[in-house]
This record gives sequence, structure tokens and C-alpha cells, in this order.
Amino acid sequence: MRYVSLFSGIEAASVAWEQLGWEPAAFAEIEPFPCAVLSHRFPNVPNLGDVTEVDWSPYAGSVDIVVGGSPCQAFSISGARKGLLDARGRLMFEYVRAVREVGPRWVLWENVPGVLSQDGGSAFGSLLAALEDCGYALSWRVLDAQFFGVAQRRRRVFVVGHIGADVGPAAAVLFDEGICPGNSGTSKAKRASLAGVFEGGADVVGRERRPSAGGGTF
Repeated sequence: MRYVSLFSGIEAASVAWEQLGWEPAAFAEIEPFPCAVLSHRFPNVPNLGDVTEVDWSPYAGSVDIVVGGSPCQAFSISGARKGLLDARGRLMFEYVRAVREVGPRWVLWENVPGVLSQDGGSAFGSLLAALEDCGYALSWRVLDAQFFGVAQRRRRVFVVGHIGADVGPAAAVLFDEGICPGNSGTSKAKRASLAGVFEGGADVVGRERRPSAGGGTF
């Protein structure tokens, strides 16, 4: 599987997908630090930069997935919530443009749950309508990272789409029982398990223990 990643950051998608043998075809990121990380980790994968200036047509027909998490500040409940009046909020349509020009079999978009209630749901509805116009059957779900082995609560809405009219393939990705079996550990349990790794080592991570009675440090 080959994919194009927009709003790449330091590439969480590639961390997850590398173990599956999936290959990135291109990234699109502008922030200096993430760009430096991408250059170091993926020297052979082009970073196309500003998504508003990219011509995606060279990737048409050669990519299986377009993935992206457009900026969330416009939709977050901790922000001003200007939605599509915010230029960052409208970048979701640059994701749609990439999908339209590339024409992948699958699409994957993620954002904060606040997008579901922004402007009474109209912003999220606009995204869904635009992707449906591109020919995708869509499914969406809010997932929390704490139930996937991460030591923090991090709720995000994920939209998965598959080309064609049948919503079954997209729904199967997000609603398979293997994703959330119902007995996953919480972030508190994960933190406890991580803390156990350091028992008998540092009293506080990053700080040396005091010398023992026999001298020396650990």
C-alpha cells in the first residue's frame, strides 16, 4: 500500500504503517522542526511543502490512500472556534482537493471531536459532502488513544472512506471488534505499566538515584 500524507507533522501515520510494510509516496509539511525530522527519517520521500501550492496530479492512479489531519485550532473547544471562517479550518478542503486529484481507493482524515459540533455540524457535513462528491462511501468514529496503548487521553474523530457506493469496507475498518474489544487498558493502567519499567532504576525518570550503602550510583 502506498500513501500520500498531508499536514504530516513528524508522521504518526508512518510510525503506525511502517510495520505493515506500507510505503509513503510523499509528505506535505511546512513547519521547520517537523520538516527536519521528515528529512532525517525519510530522506528518499519528497516533502512537497505547502498543501495549497501542490499539484497532486503526478500521483494520480499510483497511491492507495490519502491521509491527513488538517489543522484543528479552528474546531477545538479550547480555541476561538471560528470554523470555516478561519483559514486553518478551510484547509480541510485542500485535503479534499488532494483526494480529488490523486483518486486513491481509500481516504483517512482525522481531527478533534469539536469539529462534530462546530457551527451545528455544518463544517463536518461540508467535508463529508465534498468527499462523497469525490465518489467515496464514508464511515466515522471517535476513538481515544488511551485504549490503544498510549499513556494519555487523546480523543479524535476519524473519517474512513472507500471508493464506491458500499459503506461496508469503510465501516469494517472503524467498527471491527478487534479495534475496541471492550477490555482495553486505560491511560492510567498504561502509565502504571510504564512506571514499572523503571522500578529498581531511577527514582524519577531522568534523575540519578542516590548512592547506595555500598557506594556508586545506578
